[in-house]
Amino acid sequence: MILDCAQYAAPCECGREHPLETKLVVVDYGCLNDFDRYMAECGLTGRRTVLYDTNTYNLPGMVHVRADKEIVLEAKGLHSEKTLIESVTPQLDNPDVIITVGSGTLMDFARYNAYHMGIPFVAVPTLASSDGFTANVCSIVIDGHKRSIPMCAPAMVIADLNIISAAPQHLTVSGIADILAKNISLADWKMAHIVSGEYYCERVAGVARQALELMTRCAGELLRGEKPDFEAMTMSQMLAGLSMQLLGNSRAASGAEHLVAHLVEMHPPGFEGAHGVHGECVGVGTVLCAREYHRLAKLVPKAKPFEPLDRGWVLEKFGPALADGIMAENEHDVLAGFDSRNIVEHWDEIRGIIAGIPTEQEFVDTLRGLGGKYRLSDIGIGEGLSGEVLGIAAAIRNRLTLVRMCRVLDFGGEA
Repeated sequence: MILDCAQYAAPCECGREHPLETKLVVVDYGCLNDFDRYMAECGLTGRRTVLYDTNTYNLPGMVHVRADKEIVLEAKGLHSEKTLIESVTPQLDNPDVIITVGSGTLMDFARYNAYHMGIPFVAVPTLASSDGFTANVCSIVIDGHKRSIPMCAPAMVIADLNIISAAPQHLTVSGIADILAKNISLADWKMAHIVSGEYYCERVAGVARQALELMTRCAGELLRGEKPDFEAMTMSQMLAGLSMQLLGNSRAASGAEHLVAHLVEMHPPGFEGAHGVHGECVGVGTVLCAREYHRLAKLVPKAKPFEPLDRGWVLEKFGPALADGIMAENEHDVLAGFDSRNIVEHWDEIRGIIAGIPTEQEFVDTLRGLGGKYRLSDIGIGEGLSGEVLGIAAAIRNRLTLVRMCRVLDFGGEA
């Protein structure tokens, strides 16, 4: 399947432009054999530095594309951390294009350096475990804090299904969970638009929804014992990433559920033993959000005045090493930008949006049936923290979600 990204760049009814850096996405069996032809079609010429890690370089069946320089990073301990990423910069040897072969972590290494060097990069995914391959957002850890920073998107993506289909099943399931999470992120975005007037684009939401519908079908087929549709699952990941690129941020693809994954990477007090790949943690966050959102929909809220995050609470939940960064992130709290009574006035609409989210049990049945992770204990977090996780995670990013809205709501009786 070849996706010509130009189809998404037409004028939009929302009034904003949605430029795309990605020219071409190829998802097919054996497509790496035609890599040079696709490079030429996209006008990507000059010196190539190709970035691997020790796992991706040695994958069975890996086609090593032509390179002027190859860099193979040690896979063990490799993660998207600013100092680690910048340590690679001197090794790149001033290329005209960076080609990165691997997972989302290696994509951040290429994306960050390509952006700062002002050159294009090409993504060669080796598994479909997350939706960041076509995104223009770099999710990295800076001074212990997980940050999502707008940077460049790949000029081209070549996803060879011979390699992707051979990935361990738990990584494929991780990718499924990362897309099923769009049930929450799209709901959060729509609710934020209704109550605060936050910008919302139906075209961008539609691209994310297309990815969600495609992956929902694929998950259902797997649960019925049918053959995995790696082409559709991988394309779903690409579409979700394009929604971020079209918007210039991750709003359509990342809501309250994704912040659980960020919490795992930051390891604040009480979460020191947390672990798991990105999609696995997002899947657990999705289960938690589904449970909480459907619970809230049965209640009747009253508005209460906005109060900034209490520094004492932040120190307790994040510790002194992270507290200053959390306070800075929430200095201009989105909750202060609108009247909390708007939430109450639109509660019936919010309930309607929540009604479209699968239930906690439906998510559990899917993830458990696929052999995925769905409990806090599956990612090294004590189940006793289940009532706090979403509230703590919400402080990591100043983004309006239903979880964050709860800070300005008082839930009284049953509906």
